[in-house]
Amino acid sequence: MISLEILKEPSITEIEERTVAYVSFTGNYLGNAEVFSELFGKLFNWVAPKQEQLTGPDTVMLSAYYDDPAVTPPDKLKLEVCMSIPEEAEVEGEIKKKKLPGGKYVILSVELTGPEEYAAAWEKVVKWLIQNNLEIDMSRASYEVYLNSPEEHPKGHHIVDICMPVN
Repeated sequence: MISLEILKEPSITEIEERTVAYVSFTGNYLGNAEVFSELFGKLFNWVAPKQEQLTGPDTVMLSAYYDDPAVTPPDKLKLEVCMSIPEEAEVEGEIKKKKLPGGKYVILSVELTGPEEYAAAWEKVVKWLIQNNLEIDMSRASYEVYLNSPEEHPKGHHIVDICMPVN
């Protein structure tokens, strides 16, 4: 049963541009927690020896999505698992670096009991956009900003901001 808890109703917020290190994936990630686990594993392995220089209280973990799963074939879906890093940070190997654009986003803050509730949270944002006559800006990525580590939550919950760009 889906029982996502709304922590903060959707609202439009200006997001700052941020520099991130990321690992990309193309393919069907829908409902596939292993894809995320593998990508975050690569990112964490890369940052581990440099943690003191690259992470701090303002470090943000997020996933960036570039396609509408209702339109794009599953094998063509693009995903980037990211973490914010200082602008001057160096990356290597599979780890790439880029600036994620900022701008106007609708943000919904939720607490999910597990990965199966992410789709319902995204649907809630889309419904809110439609009700408010807003259009998704497909030229920018949508994000899931992870505000906790489910492994550290007493009930294993995911606390997340769902961020969708609007015109």
